[in-house]
Amino acid sequence: MMKRRLAREKAFQTLFQMITTDLNQQAAMDYVLEEEENDPFLIQLVEGVTTHQKELDEWVAEHLENWSLERLPKVEKTVLRIAVFELKYEEDTPTQVAINEAVELAKTFGDEASGKFVNGVLSKMNE
Repeated sequence: MMKRRLAREKAFQTLFQMITTDLNQQAAMDYVLEEEENDPFLIQLVEGVTTHQKELDEWVAEHLENWSLERLPKVEKTVLRIAVFELKYEEDTPTQVAINEAVELAKTFGDEASGKFVNGVLSKMNE
């Protein structure tokens, strides 16, 4: 079983593949994992975000200032979807952990500004 941080990274990469290519969920996951073992938490994140994407996007959109969901860069949009899924549906993930992990993902795959942006949106959601 992979560590949750790695599972989140792989989930991000899978979901990012799905919105930037025409790969379906299984093909995107296979591409990201290569020969690695699949992980239950990874599958839970990818399937959860995919299943609840409309609601997740609505929650994100309600907390954006001076941004529309359509204009959000794909990195930030994908990270926010994962984080909001964890906040809303993963009761065993503490709020602060979900936010910190999202900020780290944003910094890893985006830039410093991505981390600050994601932190701002998620902090506002938890006020």
